[in-house]
Amino acid sequence: MSRIWIRISGMKIKRRTVERVVMTVVGNLIYAMGVNLMINPIHLYSSGFTGISQLVRLFLLEVLHVPQIGNLDYMGIIYFLLNLPLFLLAYKVMGKQFCITTLGSIAMASAFLAIVPVPKVPIVEDRILAAVVGGIGSGVGAGLLLRAGTSQGGQDIIGVCMAKTHPNFKVGIIGIIISLFIYGVCLFIYDIPTVLYSIVFSVVTGVCIDKVHTQNIKQQCMIFTKKPGLSKHIIEDLGRGVTAWDGEGVYTGEDTYVLVTVISKYEEHHLRELIAEHDPNAFMIISDNTRVVGNFVKKFTD
Repeated sequence: MSRIWIRISGMKIKRRTVERVVMTVVGNLIYAMGVNLMINPIHLYSSGFTGISQLVRLFLLEVLHVPQIGNLDYMGIIYFLLNLPLFLLAYKVMGKQFCITTLGSIAMASAFLAIVPVPKVPIVEDRILAAVVGGIGSGVGAGLLLRAGTSQGGQDIIGVCMAKTHPNFKVGIIGIIISLFIYGVCLFIYDIPTVLYSIVFSVVTGVCIDKVHTQNIKQQCMIFTKKPGLSKHIIEDLGRGVTAWDGEGVYTGEDTYVLVTVISKYEEHHLRELIAEHDPNAFMIISDNTRVVGNFVKKFTD
């Protein structure tokens, strides 16, 4: 069995595909637990479409008095319905693959948000502690999803599409606008401490996403191999350009192929597996936080 491919029920599947599926499931579950177990019981609010879903749920339950159905939380259903109109945009701009994987992730996120029970009695009654713990959970979960090459939809879809069509567009502006709306409504409904604790939750979530999601960290990789054809596999499997030239080992006097490519950090594991598969004796130098000026493709899936 190779390092890149594994067999499941007789089917040969790329290891990276399995990893992405596992990270998507685990990420969505952790995210839902952070929101439902920590912040919903003490009436704190998330940013983004999750926060909008919380407000719509509050309106349905407290204003329209829609009856609760068992332990089913309406937030997951609302979250899914809010995301549906964005798929036309995603399909047009990002293509079929991104749309399908994101739809699967959103469906999973909606399901977990609906079935993970919201405790009637808060597990953690200290609001600042709940905001921090919930933020860590939701941030790690959302970061895993981005690392898997998918997202939870909402402003992520809008931001990814805008970044694709307008390279200089600041994606964070969308999150800021949505957050201002959500916390403005919260300030009207609740009080200043509720808004401040909710902001703490969102800040912790954002920091954890940045720590887990490594897609924006660029790496320069210099590979020394004596076997031909490795550059072709890098181009085909990772979709990254490669510059190659002929070298010579000074000590051994043997011919060596020198390959240079730039990848995002989340692709490092895939590249290392690829090299180990085709040349276990290859030598590689990796430089983190490489600054790239020019035509570097910002990928959202691999």
